[in-house]
Amino acid sequence: MRNKVCSSFDEAVADIPDGSTIMFPGFAGPGQPTNLIAALLRQGARDLTGISNNHGFPYMAMHVGKLVEAGRMRKMVCAFTAAPRPSQAQAFEKLHEAGEIEAELVPQGTLAERIRAAGAGIGAFYTPTSAGTEVADGKERRTFDGREYVLEYPLHADYAFVRARRADTFGNLQYRMSARNFNPIMAQAARVTIVEVEEEIVGLGDLDPDQVHTPGVVVDRLVKIPPAPEGYWL
Repeated sequence: MRNKVCSSFDEAVADIPDGSTIMFPGFAGPGQPTNLIAALLRQGARDLTGISNNHGFPYMAMHVGKLVEAGRMRKMVCAFTAAPRPSQAQAFEKLHEAGEIEAELVPQGTLAERIRAAGAGIGAFYTPTSAGTEVADGKERRTFDGREYVLEYPLHADYAFVRARRADTFGNLQYRMSARNFNPIMAQAARVTIVEVEEEIVGLGDLDPDQVHTPGVVVDRLVKIPPAPEGYWL
């Protein structure tokens, strides 16, 4: 089995081309692949499509919104396209209003299921979420047991950026508590999965198999976060 460990974050993202679709997991803090995002900013890829729970966090030093601010994103697919309060408005909202970035609003549960469906090989599914709203406009609808359902399709990506607590050299992953939000399903829904590891990368067989949250077969690259030098986001 090959060793998937990269020597740096810059090496891990070096070949990401313009026009790629990338998944970014995490909520407001836990599970954010901040070091991979910073490396992608340095790398310079443009015209990207991002799939994320939202488009950035005003109180975090590094987040997907930095790519939006830098003009790298062509489109964002997310569950929240507006800030909860006007004082927290982000660059995304201003760019979207100006017609400089596309947005696709997806209800959070539907977003998670569309990503999971991609990893599971499911071609499409019906959900009652969004029925009767603008989000369902133009989509196929069917009635089951007297309730209207909307047809949704899986969300695939070229790359997934993932953040794990521990890993082995093959890419078996463990997550820390609430970091098990979008990380596991995004890891399985992309053509190439790149992981930043918080604590340690151990030898194959050194992780308890009963505590592996993502199997290494879906992981392609690993980078250990160095111990707190300037320029790394812990």
